[in-house]
Amino acid sequence: MTNQNMLVKSRDSRVNHRLMELAMSISNSNVLPRTAMPELMGLLGGLLVQPKNKLIKPLEDGSGKGTTKVNTWIDSMRASSPTRVKNSSENRDQSYWTIFHPSALNMFNQIIYKSNEKQIVVFLDYDGTLSPIVADPNRAYMSKKMRATLKNISRHFPTAIVSGRCLDKLFSFVRLAELYYAGSHGMDIKGPTNRRSTERGSNDGVLLQPASEFLPMINEVYKILVEKTKSVPGAMVENNKFCLSVHFRCVDEKSWATLAEQVSLVLNEYPKLKLTQGRKVLEIRPTIKWDKGRALEFLLESLGFANSNNVFPIYIGDDRTDEDAFKVLRNKGQGIGILVSKIAKETNASYTLQDPTEVGQFLRHLVDWKRTSSRSHKL
Repeated sequence: MTNQNMLVKSRDSRVNHRLMELAMSISNSNVLPRTAMPELMGLLGGLLVQPKNKLIKPLEDGSGKGTTKVNTWIDSMRASSPTRVKNSSENRDQSYWTIFHPSALNMFNQIIYKSNEKQIVVFLDYDGTLSPIVADPNRAYMSKKMRATLKNISRHFPTAIVSGRCLDKLFSFVRLAELYYAGSHGMDIKGPTNRRSTERGSNDGVLLQPASEFLPMINEVYKILVEKTKSVPGAMVENNKFCLSVHFRCVDEKSWATLAEQVSLVLNEYPKLKLTQGRKVLEIRPTIKWDKGRALEFLLESLGFANSNNVFPIYIGDDRTDEDAFKVLRNKGQGIGILVSKIAKETNASYTLQDPTEVGQFLRHLVDWKRTSSRSHKL
């Protein structure tokens, strides 16, 4: 064990707490230059012991068989759906987590500094990011203010919405033809068009549909799941074209085991489909190697930024499926991921925002910065 590790192990908890308070004050400070923040935060972060055992861990692929697999799903469903009041220890863990994943609003100037005048490209999840999470997924409407913000963002930066929703439903919520849309977790991608609708069957603007061969299977499983889940009050199965979403937000926790068992029995007959978990939803997708991270890479390539060092992607999302995109950016060492969350989670994102309201504020900061920057370049 090194001397430094021995010092960390033996440090009095009160000293550790004081370092945490100091780091938080630096994060919110307007006195020091923002360009100095990464080094200072990194230095203090290295002195703190980051908790690892109480962060919410996601369900990966529902690995295992029979009862073991179902129990794994239920445990993950509970972990991602906290309903009790946090104790003091959990609040402390939350504070530690915030140090390592500071607010993107507080660190806005640092983010702009990191972009280094490169082309910013904006990627956004929809549910929980642009619109609040609601009990009825069919009523996840975006506010007029957020739509106006999105319209302004798209005037200054290439902008894409990347969602688990099917593309038609996603467009019906957003209703902005100038954006890129990647529905079904990036398995249905369209570029900007002059059309004001994405009529069913229309191929206008289609860029990629890597899972087309799975459509008959997805539709078949959808019909089966609708019947199987009728016995679970509050359960809802949503057909998102290239994937399915089994919502349990309105299901009593006592019935989660029944729901998980029904889904498991169906998927056992379809080995070419896999299950992942989002916020109060079980996602069923083809087993092809495609996700939001691959969609992000494809869109950057479509925009002419393949292997380019002159681009700075900003991806904002709140869900487990957005981690694939965060991971791509982290591995590339390019751009940033921003997780929308009020609770501590294991994440590959570098920054956080608390809710769609803060997402809107961050996007408006981007617009204001771009306008100011453009004016200064003209002088």
